[in-house]
Amino acid sequence: MVTFLPARPGRLADVHSWDRGIGGAESNVACALAAIGHPARWISRVGADGFGDHLLEAIAAHGVDVGHVQRDPKRPTGIYFRTAGERATGAEPEPETEAEADGGQDLAEVVYYRAGSAASAMTPALLDEQALWDARVVHVTGITAALSDGCLDVLKTITERRPGRPLVSFDLNYRVGLWQDRADAAPGILLGLARGCDLVFVGEDEAAAAWNVHGPAAVRTALPEPGVLVVKQGGEGATVYERQPDGTDTVTFAPALKVEVAAPVGAGDAFAAGFLSATLRGLPVFDRIRHGHLMAAASLTVPGDLGTPPARELTDHLVALDAAAWETLRLGPGWTETGVEEVRVEVPS
Repeated sequence: MVTFLPARPGRLADVHSWDRGIGGAESNVACALAAIGHPARWISRVGADGFGDHLLEAIAAHGVDVGHVQRDPKRPTGIYFRTAGERATGAEPEPETEAEADGGQDLAEVVYYRAGSAASAMTPALLDEQALWDARVVHVTGITAALSDGCLDVLKTITERRPGRPLVSFDLNYRVGLWQDRADAAPGILLGLARGCDLVFVGEDEAAAAWNVHGPAAVRTALPEPGVLVVKQGGEGATVYERQPDGTDTVTFAPALKVEVAAPVGAGDAFAAGFLSATLRGLPVFDRIRHGHLMAAASLTVPGDLGTPPARELTDHLVALDAAAWETLRLGPGWTETGVEEVRVEVPS
């Protein structure tokens, strides 16, 4: 979707001018992966309108292949408006509209205008088998599943276990406001999709809201099928369960970074991109988590959904820090543009 960000703080009702950007969980991941050197393709639908032109041009400018994006002459490109703050996950009181804010001080007002959009008209017919399966990873999210029955069918097709498929990655991205028409069915739908995937990202708060399960171990009990399960624990860090050949799990925890937050939106997508990048590079699980934290920090320190990723040399240097140095690391706006020797590490006196 096209994103409109307020030019100044305040309620949506009080803002008179907006900055235009791009937004969308899967496209965010594709842009971040392409920006750090991985070939990435985005498959979707947009309207045959100016907003669709903007999305394709902006996403392609990040290095993403958009050649398999369909243009719909009858349906518009989706747009949304938001204020600063965190999106509601469902643990908060359910909103009365598709806006995801309930008036909480730290929650964003997020208002979608995408009913009947080109993207909501996706069906499995969109999926070019060669374009989809000729990849090392296919990444999808629960947001797409919420948009329409056709979009849900797309995800069911992708997450169906079949011989020879690439690694299928799924980010739960539970947003209660998107499931209002199917609120009772949403938890079961999302659980079924996640069980069909190889790598699953779940926020601890999302799991509590969607499935009433609490803590990483309980999430693993609810989701035993994925070979890799990543439970994101907010500012605390992330725990990863990786299935071994003997059927047991190795459990790895890596703490998060201390970050000066400009806006929290997009951090989950950035984390997924960092973790996927390190997975593609064959790095150990602990390093994959740290790469996720660093990419999330790149997003957290900018106002939009997409931050400028750090250079690989800088990322690898920070990932290799010992526990004490990682703990004292402080990252603020502009940190991704610094050199290895310029990143600020606060050493206790």
